[in-house]
Amino acid sequence: MLRREFARLISLVTLGGLYGTRQVGAAEPVEESQKIITKELHALAKDLLSEWCDGMLRRQIRATGDITLDGALRCDACGHLHGRCSDALYPFLRMANTTKQPKYLDAAVAAFDWAEKNVSREDGSWTTGTNPRSWRGTSIFGAIARAEALHYHGEILDESRRNAWLERLDRAAGGYLYSGFREIDFTNLNYGMTAVYGFHLFGRVLNDPKYTRRSEQLAASAKEFFTEPNRLLWGEGKPNDNRSGRGLPAVDLGYNVEESLNGLVLYALDVNDASLLEFLTKSLEGHLQFMLPDGAWDNSWGTRSAKWSYWGSRTTDGCQPAYALIADRNPAFETAALRNAELLKRCTSDGLLHGGPHYVSHQVAPCVHHTFAHAKAMALLLDKTQPTETKREIQPLPRLSSTGVKHFPELDVWLASKGPWRATVSAYDSIYKTKSTDHIQQPTGGSLALLHHTRVGTVLASSMARYLLVEPLNQQPQPGQDFPLTTRIERRVGEHWYTNLYDLEATVTSHETGKELRFEVATQLQDEDRQRDEASRDQFQLNYCLQDDRVQISASPLTSGQDQGGFSLVVPIISPSGETVRFVSKTQIEIEKPEGRVVCSANVPLRLESNAIDQKSPGRIFNMVPGMEALPIIAEYSGENPDEIRVEISVV
Repeated sequence: MLRREFARLISLVTLGGLYGTRQVGAAEPVEESQKIITKELHALAKDLLSEWCDGMLRRQIRATGDITLDGALRCDACGHLHGRCSDALYPFLRMANTTKQPKYLDAAVAAFDWAEKNVSREDGSWTTGTNPRSWRGTSIFGAIARAEALHYHGEILDESRRNAWLERLDRAAGGYLYSGFREIDFTNLNYGMTAVYGFHLFGRVLNDPKYTRRSEQLAASAKEFFTEPNRLLWGEGKPNDNRSGRGLPAVDLGYNVEESLNGLVLYALDVNDASLLEFLTKSLEGHLQFMLPDGAWDNSWGTRSAKWSYWGSRTTDGCQPAYALIADRNPAFETAALRNAELLKRCTSDGLLHGGPHYVSHQVAPCVHHTFAHAKAMALLLDKTQPTETKREIQPLPRLSSTGVKHFPELDVWLASKGPWRATVSAYDSIYKTKSTDHIQQPTGGSLALLHHTRVGTVLASSMARYLLVEPLNQQPQPGQDFPLTTRIERRVGEHWYTNLYDLEATVTSHETGKELRFEVATQLQDEDRQRDEASRDQFQLNYCLQDDRVQISASPLTSGQDQGGFSLVVPIISPSGETVRFVSKTQIEIEKPEGRVVCSANVPLRLESNAIDQKSPGRIFNMVPGMEALPIIAEYSGENPDEIRVEISVV
């Protein structure tokens, strides 16, 4: 019956019987001026949406006769069903409307029906898992997906089904969401910022001014949550207004650019708020400084970097709506949307977006959450834009053209650019906390959180100090040994691990000359309980020196002549399986990459972490953050070594 009704509706659409008004329920006809984007970005968004929807179709559970399964999306990575998988109904419905293929309508309806039978609650909410006690806050995203589906493509649903969807949306918006989302900062800021747009959209689709008023109420305080001088959105902490020991707010790049800023930009565009759009332009520019030349978001330092997936964050939607839709204000915004979409394409295999560049090379199954979330962003981008007929010059990203050192005082993070090198140094001490998880730790302690080369790509990246399932329903288990990717000093005493990665009081100074950029870090070795190593209580010195043709990392005790005990400088070089590795000598290792050879040399012998890989047949370690493989290179300091360890990285 559904397919016959769909065929009838498509025939009406073809005859102009539905496209003439695009009426959805009692709402006013949809009449929107579309933004112009490049042909390249529009074509890539269309291609990704099609590929992802087909990938999700292949994983949609159908015809088992089990109502707890039919209509859900199977996740081969997590071992459970994601309550939010019904968000895929929006991209499915767009595909149904634009391709006229009934399979996509079937998929959208099945996803909607599964959610109603398995994660729907009496208060109008949907839970993030099938456990009825799981988190309901994500209902805002599910409601937005349903509203966008109805707003742009509701005409292909038969009248009774469309009315049922509208009624369900009204129950969600007027129930849990209206009672729970009273203040913009009732929990992590991504919820309230997204709700600014959400309630505005609900008011439009449902033709109910009470939702519009709630949107305006939330929007009135939105500007209060941005830092100075770079207008980075803060509030991704527990509590969201937490201030660290250095007095720093909780900022997470991934949630900001892939979720929160989208909501504010979409709202500001719809209500034509010129003041807010100007404010958000400056904020998007501030955040854009952290995009790498390959389109990745450098969230190595963020409070929620447990979900950093190189291209963004595990369960957010993507940066394309915000950056592409106001690219007329800064042409580099469209470059950001395009470069990031190109990275998403490179991280896509077998129809699913993988949570990092090296999932395939390490044979790690992808979580389906990445795909249904990002498919929504691509559907929205296509619904709001059309390709330009004239060629546009691609503007460079800020981090590609920048030089020197920039300090972000609201983070205590430094970005450095010298020749082809791009580096991030972090002493950011705002730590995310939950009731059930201790020892959450993103890179700090003056760590070299990221090193990128414009020709060969990312050379050093960072992970959590220890990979923890901060959100068990939204993170994949770590495959194999948990070996941190962050470059660090460490000392292991039995089962105790001491490292600068736990030091929240490290000091960083930077120096610039025409020849080099230099960072000097004074730090201590601590364990995850912030206890210092009794055998090496004095501070250590870490130095990073960037020159055009090399980067040097050195480590030494600050107090000379005192027995500090042995320690190691750990430098995991990013390298996927398949790249040739040569042990040129005891002090030099070379890695062949498609665009050049990375040479790692030291003034002491180098070795690979034997517990992680087989040194005779060099394999790789893998870390879920940010979904990359690396060679775990270690240089050791002992009584017979020089006063300091020096490791030099160059590209030839």
